[in-house]
Amino acid sequence: MVTPYPPGAPAVLPGEVITQEVVDYVRSGLNAGMQLPDPADSELKSFRVVTRKP
Repeated sequence: MVTPYPPGAPAVLPGEVITQEVVDYVRSGLNAGMQLPDPADSELKSFRVVTRKP
């Protein structure tokens, strides 16, 4: 789950596709001072993705 703060509402939920629009939103928020708890990469050049084998 990707949950920038503020506002603290999830931008991406488990199972959701991470689109370019979501990446742009989160990056612009970080540039404006939002915080992203526990990022794999603080510059958002990469995302930590957890999958489950079927």
